[in-house]
Amino acid sequence: MKKILSLLTMTVVLFACNSARNKEQNTDRSAYDVINEKCYVYREFKPAPGALTDSVLQLRKQLTDYLDQHQFKAHMAGKDSLLFHRQNGQEVIIELPTPQDIWEQSTIIVFDPVKNPLFVNLHKGTAQIEQYIQAK
Repeated sequence: MKKILSLLTMTVVLFACNSARNKEQNTDRSAYDVINEKCYVYREFKPAPGALTDSVLQLRKQLTDYLDQHQFKAHMAGKDSLLFHRQNGQEVIIELPTPQDIWEQSTIIVFDPVKNPLFVNLHKGTAQIEQYIQAK
């Protein structure tokens, strides 16, 4: 009797887990730019001429060159709704707001499927990215 009860309990637990997993798989992903590879995500940049634009572009290029050297692929955001799919099955949804200035328009998000996404602060240079890469 104990074995039957134990078997029944395990069956119910397995069914519940599969049901939850199937619900996740049935989520409509068409509204999201789904990202599941090691990359950095950026927005299309429409610069206005000026010294500030030049300095922001220079900082952005410095950071993207550094990411390229560390085998992160470039990924232009196709939508403002991003869904990062991690290797462990977790998903992180990020809604990008409408950029209010040149800094927000230059946003870079770094993603490694074994980690959570990282919003890059252009003012901080490559140290934050190096720390992200080295973290386990």
